[in-house]
Amino acid sequence: MITMRARHALGAPTLVVALAAFLLSCSGSPGSTSSDGQSPAGDVRATTSASATEEPPAPGTAESVPSPAPEKVRDAFAGLQATYNDGCTTPGNCEYFLGRLIDELTRLERAMRADPQGPGHFKEPLEWITDLRAELGDDTSFENLKKHQAGLTGTRDKINAWMQGHPEDYR
Repeated sequence: MITMRARHALGAPTLVVALAAFLLSCSGSPGSTSSDGQSPAGDVRATTSASATEEPPAPGTAESVPSPAPEKVRDAFAGLQATYNDGCTTPGNCEYFLGRLIDELTRLERAMRADPQGPGHFKEPLEWITDLRAELGDDTSFENLKKHQAGLTGTRDKINAWMQGHPEDYR
């Protein structure tokens, strides 16, 4: 038993720890052990640490997260249309604008290829994007995009006109 003098000497935090240890050691009946010969407190520690070290569920199991559905053409097209509010007329904005334009065309291309109607439905826009990519090559640097600015905006404009003739694809 802890006396008042010992309690005062130990201080409140130390006393709490000492009492917790005392209560934990007294929590089971004398001589009680678990099936593996450890104390019940050991069972609690083993259970707690096991859950922290479990591996994530394997792919294809009921607990795995499904992959997101492909983006809809209408959503990707809306992103492309939003580039009409931007351009190379504002100083310092041209690099952002052209980078965004190629990103939006790429996004629309992915959506068209994944659409349930199939890429054949979007034959012309996909050809225009493919032709633009052939002109750009693998170089998406600002200098190359600036050099092909007319091709980028022209492709956007042709796709916009095509989509206006196919409202079922973006409404």
